[in-house]
Amino acid sequence: MSELLSDFSPVFFFFILSNIDPAQFIPSDPPPPRRPLNFAESHENDEEKQFRKVFKQLAGEDMEVSPKELMNILNKVISKHGGLQTDGFSIESCRSMVAVMDSDSTGKLGFHEFKYLWNNIKRWQSIYLSHDRDHSGVIGSDELPAAFKSAGFPLNDQLFQLIIRRYSDEHGNMDFDNFIGCLVRLDAMCRAFKTLDKDNSGSIDLDIKEWLQLTMYS
Repeated sequence: MSELLSDFSPVFFFFILSNIDPAQFIPSDPPPPRRPLNFAESHENDEEKQFRKVFKQLAGEDMEVSPKELMNILNKVISKHGGLQTDGFSIESCRSMVAVMDSDSTGKLGFHEFKYLWNNIKRWQSIYLSHDRDHSGVIGSDELPAAFKSAGFPLNDQLFQLIIRRYSDEHGNMDFDNFIGCLVRLDAMCRAFKTLDKDNSGSIDLDIKEWLQLTMYS
């Protein structure tokens, strides 16, 4: 949504967001904090140990997934799913996904960060396919509101229109990579908001430095 920020005044954005109830937005629980490798492995169940084996193969020796590695992984996976229309995940979209998931600011995704993202993508893929009612491979503008709601993000009309402008094509259709990229950002920004809204008031106060830190690396 950063491309749109220069188009509108703060008053306009206040109007767009003021009638949204943050309690209705249900981001996933954040990934657990990073722990020493030997501690993590000794406390994992069988499913996590199996996932870690796969992760080691994907991530390489440094045990972290870079934006380029993430792009290769995602594009290899979606190439096997004929029901998903997509241009493929670009390096820019993968940089954005890594940035909003990178809780320890390493510029890469560790095991828990990657697992969190992977599980979300699997869940959102199911939502995407179930709301593509005409099996066109994309989700039309008439199908999108219910899809976002199923993912935990009911949108008012103004915010929905901004998302359509940013993530959909000229016909209002959203393909798979844009759907995932949009939800990754929505999820991350809602988690950030709920973390900062310590008294659950539905509003937060940020100075310019905090605002830039929150928005620039995303």
